[in-house]
Amino acid sequence: MTDYTKAALELAHEALYRTSPNPRVGCVLVGEDGAIIGQGSTQRAGGPHAEVMALRDAEQRGHSPQGATAYVTLEPCSHHGRTGPCCDALIQADVAKVVASIADPNPAVAGNGFARLRAAGVAVEVGPGAEASRELNLGFFSRMIRKTPWVRMKAAASLDGVTALHNGASQWITGPAARADGHAWRARACAVLTGIGTVLADNPRLDVRDVPTERQPALVLVDSALAVPLDALLFGASRRTYIYTAVAHEERRSALEALGAIVITMPNKAGKVDLPAMLQDLGRREINELHVEAGYKLNGSLLREGLIDELLVYLAPKLMGEGMGLAQMTPLTSLAEAHALSFHSVDRIGDDLRILARLQGRDRF
Repeated sequence: MTDYTKAALELAHEALYRTSPNPRVGCVLVGEDGAIIGQGSTQRAGGPHAEVMALRDAEQRGHSPQGATAYVTLEPCSHHGRTGPCCDALIQADVAKVVASIADPNPAVAGNGFARLRAAGVAVEVGPGAEASRELNLGFFSRMIRKTPWVRMKAAASLDGVTALHNGASQWITGPAARADGHAWRARACAVLTGIGTVLADNPRLDVRDVPTERQPALVLVDSALAVPLDALLFGASRRTYIYTAVAHEERRSALEALGAIVITMPNKAGKVDLPAMLQDLGRREINELHVEAGYKLNGSLLREGLIDELLVYLAPKLMGEGMGLAQMTPLTSLAEAHALSFHSVDRIGDDLRILARLQGRDRF
């Protein structure tokens, strides 16, 4: 991987909290003498993509992109969506070569951008930085390939796995650095999901406060009986709110819709919310990353139905004894029945540990 691709990946990372539902992409334009003449990253949905931003930057610097090489972290798009095709912008700018990290999984692109570039005489190289680019956009890849979001379950626990005392007290198990880091993970998500139990017990806001962000993630509430109070703090933020329920309660629906919520009735045979169908619906609503901050009952349901992709767990250096665990699960009779995980990363955050662990095989798509 060249320094130019590394620079493009750094630009893509800078777009982490901004581009949803579009992928995070960076682009660096390099002149024939090897100097960087322009760079940019994808803006908010509906705004310019990374390639256009880099071309504009070159123009503002007084450089011509003719004969330049564009290092970009994802295949330049070839379709008319909220913006025009980026491959056409590069062709019109007369760049000589495009070095892309990975092909776009969007069926509307999926190699067409590369094909159009090559047909116009632009040399194309694919591969440098592929793993890093895919990792940065795992939710986008999930939605395009699996048609469902990448689902991340977040929890804070003591070293002996307790997430709350028997009386429900849980504030604060972890320290301020871990809590701020949790807000950063909220900010990168397209939506934050919680359950009615958490709302009734804690009345949380579940918005992003501890890190600067250009947008608030949408809110997803699982509320089988439409029991959410109309004055819940969840409704205080300016954001899309989806409430999934199992009942057709028109009066409650109308009251919630008057608050701006979108109410979706989606029952399963047991009279609860159909969680797999909910994920399919969220995929159709362009949710890439779904960040779960729920209680042990909903966590358990999501795990039992095989809907969690990874766990984001903050472990505090304390022992709390008996209390509520991470997820309500059926007792196992064999170790072979355990959910197998692989540690993706383990980091010290303030006085706490942050563990990112993936359900084995969930990222193979």
